[in-house]
Amino acid sequence: MSSIWSCIRVSAAAMRRDSRGVAAIEFAMIVPLMLVMLFGTIDVSSGVAVKRKVTLVARTLSDLTSQSKVVGDADITNFLAASYGIMWPYPSAPVQATISELYIDPATSVARVQWSQGSSPRGVGSTVSISSDLIGKDSSDKTLPGQYLIYSEVSYLYQPIVGYVMAKAGVTLSDTAYTRPRQSMCVTYPTPPAGTPFPPCPTN
Repeated sequence: MSSIWSCIRVSAAAMRRDSRGVAAIEFAMIVPLMLVMLFGTIDVSSGVAVKRKVTLVARTLSDLTSQSKVVGDADITNFLAASYGIMWPYPSAPVQATISELYIDPATSVARVQWSQGSSPRGVGSTVSISSDLIGKDSSDKTLPGQYLIYSEVSYLYQPIVGYVMAKAGVTLSDTAYTRPRQSMCVTYPTPPAGTPFPPCPTN
């Protein structure tokens, strides 16, 4: 009996000293964590790149529009197409973009939509909340008349490549941009929205 216990003790001691297979066990424990970190890095870095492109789309759309005196349907279509091209190599299909002109009422400092075109056009006359820094005022803190802003809104449904870390259904990335008309006081859109009386640019 004692010889049996002696053999068991010797075998147990040998097993404790045997390090063969330790690397394989450690590898099996670490691989899942490494894969999650790898795929998470891919998804997050791609998301950051897409967010940057969304910002560029918003700025480009606003900038192109603000350089015109008059824009029509064909112009808006071209501005949107040029802006969507920025998304390459990512697909442009998920892009939702709207371009509007805002008129700042000098009496109330409220920004109202003069015209709006794109994926989700805003109603003519509807209000848009803007930063007070965008409103020009005189030395007596009164809002200056004749202020217009070109306002672009862009959103993009980013769907991660792997989806281990971020939601597979996607994450909506969005941004906005404001620019002032460069060639004239305002950018006129001569074609009225269907069924809506289109107001001309105010002269005050």
